Amino acid sequence: MNVTRFNHRPFFPGMMYDFDRSISKNEANCNGHFPAVNIHENEKQFTLELAAPGLKKDDFKINIENQVLTISKEVTEEKEEVKDNFTRREFAYNSFSRSFKLPKTILVNKIKADYKDGILSIALPKDEKITLTREISIN
Repeated sequence: MNVTRFNHRPFFPGMMYDFDRSISKNEANCNGHFPAVNIHENEKQFTLELAAPGLKKDDFKINIENQVLTISKEVTEEKEEVKDNFTRREFAYNSFSRSFKLPKTILVNKIKADYKDGILSIALPKDEKITLTREISIN
């Protein structure tokens, strides 16, 4: 007995596969696309680098609440074209949100952000006085 491959799309398999892939790519770009983030650490600070080319610094919203740093962007674009026989409206929504749980050693009031050449850099300075480890003696 031979093993036979089961074809889930018997009609126009190549075209349907390409169509499904194009839909899933568009959905990923519209709903699930998150910019890449690099995190660097040294003795004095953490640095987050978020790749977001083509944006302006005013597009970003950065806030901290309960030791969670959230970087978000939401852009709404509406186009309307009116001609003699028709009106065409197009709406585009593009947004993302990334959140990072910060350690308690971060000096929240000294966090700085900079946007240059498509890279959003956020410096998260550490407080060297705070220690989160200790030795516990056993009685």
